Amino acid sequence: MRNLQIAHVSHAFGNRDVLQDVSLSLRRGSKTALTGDNGSGKTTLLKIVAGLMKPDAGEIIAPKGSVLAYLPQSGVVHTGSSLREESESAFGRFEKLIEEKRGIEEYLARSKEGDSGLDVYLERHHEIEQTLLDGGYFRREEQIHRVLTGIGFAESDFTRITDEFSGGWQMRIALAKVLLEQPDGLLLDEPTNYLDLEARDWLEDFLHSYPGIVIVVSHDRYFLDATVDTVAELWNGKINSYRGNFSQYEKKRAVELETIVAAYQKQQDEIAKTEDFIRRFRYNASKAALVQSRITKLEKMEIIEIPESLKRIHFSFPKAPHSGNQVLKVNGVSRSYGGETALANVSFELTRGEKLVIMGANGAGKSTLMRILAGKDGGFSGTVGYGAGVSQGYFSQENDELSEHATVYEEVEKSSPTELIPKLRNILGAFLFRGDDIYKRVSVLSGGERSRLALLKLLLNPANLLVLDEPTNHLDMASTRVLMEALQRFDGTVVFVSHDRHFIIGIATRVLELNRGVARNFPGDFEYYIRRKENDEAGGPSGPVNKTSPGVSHGEHKEQKKIRTLLKRLERDEQAIMEKLDQLEAHRRALMREMAEPDAYTNGERIKSLKTRLAEVEREQNGLTADWNRLEAERKGLPEPIID
Repeated sequence: MRNLQIAHVSHAFGNRDVLQDVSLSLRRGSKTALTGDNGSGKTTLLKIVAGLMKPDAGEIIAPKGSVLAYLPQSGVVHTGSSLREESESAFGRFEKLIEEKRGIEEYLARSKEGDSGLDVYLERHHEIEQTLLDGGYFRREEQIHRVLTGIGFAESDFTRITDEFSGGWQMRIALAKVLLEQPDGLLLDEPTNYLDLEARDWLEDFLHSYPGIVIVVSHDRYFLDATVDTVAELWNGKINSYRGNFSQYEKKRAVELETIVAAYQKQQDEIAKTEDFIRRFRYNASKAALVQSRITKLEKMEIIEIPESLKRIHFSFPKAPHSGNQVLKVNGVSRSYGGETALANVSFELTRGEKLVIMGANGAGKSTLMRILAGKDGGFSGTVGYGAGVSQGYFSQENDELSEHATVYEEVEKSSPTELIPKLRNILGAFLFRGDDIYKRVSVLSGGERSRLALLKLLLNPANLLVLDEPTNHLDMASTRVLMEALQRFDGTVVFVSHDRHFIIGIATRVLELNRGVARNFPGDFEYYIRRKENDEAGGPSGPVNKTSPGVSHGEHKEQKKIRTLLKRLERDEQAIMEKLDQLEAHRRALMREMAEPDAYTNGERIKSLKTRLAEVEREQNGLTADWNRLEAERKGLPEPIID
């Protein structure tokens, strides 16, 4: 697909115009971030482009036969098949072509040279094979393995029934199917929400090499900076496009918004003065004409709007109560569930003011450790000791501390110190719960609203040790930035889990990595952690990393790193061979098609040349296939690495 046109699209819900005459031109290979405040119409526009919703006006213009694959934010559930079988269903669109190809091959087997229509069938057969080749159908096993392992599935998961996977892993399956479909365009709504950092890195690499159009909605600033070349902003139903990555867009937009905000503030001052005049003199007969003229002026005034993201949440943690210098001492903590080890002999200490991020792939034991630190899980061995004067605040990624049937106001009121109750409406307003929002039931709140409410409850009870499990998961970029700034100013101690790289870089002073329940301490910030990991991958010296895992020597650790590096090289070499084999197969099919032309056999030199070239191609194919088999045997012969 060369390009995609969104042409004059408008859509309304009731009397609210969400999209108004939206037009956007997307070229092949472009990577576009669709941004805007919550409720600005991002998901609506993605669904319209995907053909899942019909706009009130306008159209989506794409070349005939184009395939656009859409990944929703959540709600996808797969049942009744194994992970491998579900992944292979991504190639289902080729079934009709396979059936047609078989029919043509049966006809060709019965036909003879000179039969009427033979050329047409040969041409169609070539078209189908080229489509299957371009769509990766002949390499689907290798593609399934690459994508599933890339986004975090283990090979042992391939035979598991999809019903066994949790909601986050269900969305990973949905993402895998969208990528495996190899469509002309990818429409991704928050694709990183359920991915750990390793899977996000893999997805970034995938999108860099993906040749089609990408439209992505994400609150992950780092991911957007790494993947997009254009930002399209929805605001007040309109769309504006900016060339560059997300950080470049923010700089350009900030300059524009300065002028808008200044005009907005000036207008708000004028409105306030006018309304004050009307209130003061509404019942003064001598000023009736003046009052009426100001009422008319207000009614005719074209109100300047500013993005909701500029109506920022106001958030600052209270000063941390004093505690001793040693805040936390974890010694030999282990935890198992049903015979499966979640944590294995984890030990570390925290001193006052440190901000520790816990890293690791999904399932590594991060949330288990966070629940233990927060006192929510007592079924562990080992000890967790708190220092003198330590008071703790806990944020759960499920927000399971919230009462579903309470209103927003009731939920905050029951957690509030008595002296703050008269100020609760103002505090709620600072967290963007305004007007009737405070009477909403917790059960109907969006993910972002629930996260803001949980953070507000944390704020109302001053603590000097914050245990935060994915605090940014449902926050928009503006709220995430405010939370990051508040934690940077916070003078207490923080332990947190996050998959937001920008947030981690801004907060962490230390890193604890969990891998299969085993912990390693990195006594430095996130960039130090990344450098150490890269150095380990290259087989460099160990340095001051503190391994808390028992029974693993430095020599064993280094050997495992060498295995991982060798595996990556073998996988790259195998991928290069597969790509070359694809090219040779396309060349071989073209030669076969040329040889099948009736006039080829009337030219002796031509048919001789074609046969020679075909033999050369097949020899090269055989050689590369042997190389691939050798690499595959070498890869399978390596032991599985057990340490990152």
